[in-house]
Order: sequence, then C-alpha cells, then structure tokens
Amino acid sequence: MSVDFEQHRTELFAAAYRMLGSRADADDVLQEAWLRWQRVDHDTVDQPRAYLFRLVSRLAIDQLRKVRARRETYIGPWLPEPLLTGPDSDLELAESVSMALLVVLESLDPAERVAFVLHEAFGFEHAEIADLLGRTERATRQLAYRARKHLESRRPRHRTTPDEHRALTEHFLSAATNGDLTLLTQLLAPDVIFRADANGTSETPREPLHGLTTVSGYLCSITWAWSPTLTPRFAEINGTPSAILQTADSTWAVLSLDLNADNRIQAIHLILNPAKLTHIP
Repeated sequence: MSVDFEQHRTELFAAAYRMLGSRADADDVLQEAWLRWQRVDHDTVDQPRAYLFRLVSRLAIDQLRKVRARRETYIGPWLPEPLLTGPDSDLELAESVSMALLVVLESLDPAERVAFVLHEAFGFEHAEIADLLGRTERATRQLAYRARKHLESRRPRHRTTPDEHRALTEHFLSAATNGDLTLLTQLLAPDVIFRADANGTSETPREPLHGLTTVSGYLCSITWAWSPTLTPRFAEINGTPSAILQTADSTWAVLSLDLNADNRIQAIHLILNPAKLTHIP
C-alpha cells in the first residue's frame, strides 16, 4: 500500500538527502522509488520499511554515480544544497544534517556513504546493509569503519549554543561588510577554510581558500559583495543557525559557519548558485 511509503517518506528523504547532498536529487530518487513501489506486490513484502530503504539506497547509489560525473564539470567548489530545518520549514527531518557533515560525506565513495548513513543515522545492521550492497557482512563493516574514521578525523567536534552561533554569524557579517580586518582576524581560526559555491554564476575562487591571512584578505577585498542592500535573515539551515542573504526581491546567498572549540570560525560555506536557492523563500 502507498500508505507504507507515506509513513516513511520523511526518513526516506532524510536518507536520500544525506547520501546525495541535494534536495532536488533526493526528491527525484523518492519519486522513482514511489513509482517502483506501486509496481510491487505488497503482500510479498514482510518489512516495508527495510524494503523501501533498500530501494531508495540503490537508487541513490545510481544517482551518486551520475551526479559525480556531472560534478567533474562543476565550476569551483561544490557545496550541498541548503535545507531549511527550523520552524520556517514544512519538513521534519528524522535528524538534523549539518553542512560540515555533508561536506565530509562528499569525500566518501558511494558504498561507504550509504553504509555510514544507514548504520549510523538509521540503525540498520551491517548484515542488512551487506544484502543491500551485494557484499559480505565483513566487507560492509569495513566500509562503515573506514567511513566513520574518515569522518571523525575531519568533521568539527564542537557545537555552540544557537544564540552563540547566531551572534558570531552577525559579527562575521559586520566585519565582512565593513572590511574590518582586525575583527576578522579575531573571529577566524588560524586554519579557516572558505568555500564559495557559485558554479560560475559569480566571480568566486575556483578552489577553497585556506588560512587566516588568505581568507581574511580575500574577504576584505570583496567588501562590494557584502552590500548594505543585502538583508540577512537568520534561520536554521541543515540544523545550524545560518544567514539567508536577500536582495529586495530574491535570495542572493546562504551563509553557514562551522566553529571550533575556541568559538572561532573554522569554515565558511557561502552558497550563491541560484539553482540551489530556488526553494529558499
């Protein structure tokens, strides 16, 4: 019955989005999964949730391979499509998905990504994942272990309170808008990373920028970009307090910051690609 699909739609979307990092691709996978579910004899399915996760995961792996080929021609850094997860959103995710986590997940191969997401986020046993991937249970454990170790070495381990995060975002925007190098050097971590995702629609660095001196210097050189005509609206994006930068009639960018244990900015994610902002109201 389609009711089984609707009962699990939210977590199926959450899984597909984690695997793909794109709302549009996740929606496509869910649509295809729904169509295939309609053609199944549901009386033969003992565990609809497991069956649907298997279906979505296999479709996501196929989509990942297509997407990765597409991203080889992407201009500049690629960032996940931002997803509203707070009260402004009509979507209730099973669990918030941080931009930082999705950026690191992007570095995994498709099988590692699926194994990690299904085991760590949705509680599937390695034997179930092995069946889905067509591998042995031991091989699947190794996939999940490698993925977890890789993520632990790269993802931020510190979370501030929402109020602290918003305050630091406001300070950053003020410093960037005014070209305040002194304040920027106080806010940024020594090993800060700046990524701007525009896919060629804006003049942005084609590679991530690294280091306090390089990043702060670049931000001060583009004070025109942080125009006073932009209005920041604060919202929860991917589970993190972020800023939606708006012009009079459209969304210009989404800004999301990762913070380290010293409450300094570890990573700056600036999403300017209009194709990724269409669903931001």
